[in-house]
Amino acid sequence: MKSIYKAICVIWLGFWAALATVILCIVIIPAGLLSRTGNLAFSLSKIWAYIMLAVSFVRTEIKNKDKIQKGTSYIIISNHQSLYDIIALVTTLGIQFRWIIKKELLKVPIFGYCLYASRNIFIDRSNTASAIDSINKGFDRLPKGASVMVFAEGTRSPDGKIHEFKKGGFVAAVQRKLPILPVTVNGSRRVMPKKNFILKPGKIQIVIGDPIDTGNYSNDNVQELINKTREVVIANFNPEYTGK
Repeated sequence: MKSIYKAICVIWLGFWAALATVILCIVIIPAGLLSRTGNLAFSLSKIWAYIMLAVSFVRTEIKNKDKIQKGTSYIIISNHQSLYDIIALVTTLGIQFRWIIKKELLKVPIFGYCLYASRNIFIDRSNTASAIDSINKGFDRLPKGASVMVFAEGTRSPDGKIHEFKKGGFVAAVQRKLPILPVTVNGSRRVMPKKNFILKPGKIQIVIGDPIDTGNYSNDNVQELINKTREVVIANFNPEYTGK
């Protein structure tokens, strides 16, 4: 029965993801070409996320949203538990932001170009120096007031724990004197853990921590900033969250 349910989930989610991608890209690609900011393309991409939440029977909630100052550019640092983190963050934060994404996604037909049209930042995760350079170049393409989202662990957690943070996004924050916005995702691993396409409808919670000023940090003490941010993310982490 478990294998049958898994097959049903894969077919169901695959169908809706493909359909939503094709339909929305017809609109998003021209929007990306016509807009120098990518803001319209990003806003349209939220429709895709709302569709996936609806067909998955997944709900979201956000705590401490008032800590986000609209118009302020942040480096948003989040833990990463599931593919559904992306959908939950897009639909709850309520601000313009772009993703730091592995460059391999550029090769995905249609979807990859939609990501590029929205002015997301693509990096080579196997090369730290190259990744930091790509992040800095990506910032130059961003519109005023837009933030950048970073999954600082680099990939989804395989065991539900919050692992060590990579420094790429933090170095960019220090160099550009941008505040860090710590964000914690709870419940998404229960909905769909890594390497498992068995969907369990439920609720995902996004918790916003206090923004962290980077003015007193440099490349010499960036590890202190990383540690401080990770502590905030962990403090708001609830691995037992069920949404009830």
